[in-house]
Amino acid sequence: MADMALTAPLAVAADIDRAIALKGAQAEGVGSNRTRYYVEANTTALISGKGAVPPRISYLVDLPNPETGRKLKLKGAPVMLLAAPGTRPGELRLIGPRAQVPRTPENEARLRAILKAAVAPDAPPAITGITRAFHVPGSLPGESETQIFLRTADNRPISLNVLRRPSEQPRWAVALTELVDASAEPPARETLLWYRLACGLPPILPERALMGLSNEDAEAARADYKVVLDGLGPCTR
Repeated sequence: MADMALTAPLAVAADIDRAIALKGAQAEGVGSNRTRYYVEANTTALISGKGAVPPRISYLVDLPNPETGRKLKLKGAPVMLLAAPGTRPGELRLIGPRAQVPRTPENEARLRAILKAAVAPDAPPAITGITRAFHVPGSLPGESETQIFLRTADNRPISLNVLRRPSEQPRWAVALTELVDASAEPPARETLLWYRLACGLPPILPERALMGLSNEDAEAARADYKVVLDGLGPCTR
């Protein structure tokens, strides 16, 4: 939902009034287990976006067929649409195959939380890559620190910091400024910062980010980067 919410020009709440199953040339490219529908719906709210949305809208959506083989019942269904304006008045173009979202209280609260976090003054930017990694062994065996600097869409500084202490589990945190806060914690799950990292970081450290490091330090940086990825958990995109 975060992928769609952050890219869709419009987020619209609506109630489906009519859904017509399309066939033949009108359903070209639709898989055998899905059906394309022409939908007319009544707008109930503009959740986000600029401009006005007419009270009556239309759009196309491809939906999976019910496993029971029965006809899918869409009339009256409350939905949220992540969309862009179409070419005709009142027409919307969904931005993806899952952009018609059931309008449940949980889904709407989730969508609104994402949109609110995205416009906050301290909203974290999108991660576009990794620039450099540094690893410094400590004075004691098993003590070290790794810093990994990230590239962002708006060139704001973000770094990952991994500390190892003897007989302790590695500790990692993220810094959103040039200064590293020693008391910082990993981002909580289901926050925008967690999403930016979990879904934006590459699966491994790029070799160019390790240039200048010894083989031993580069291997240590790779291990610390895995600590961060394991701590974030998978991006279930």
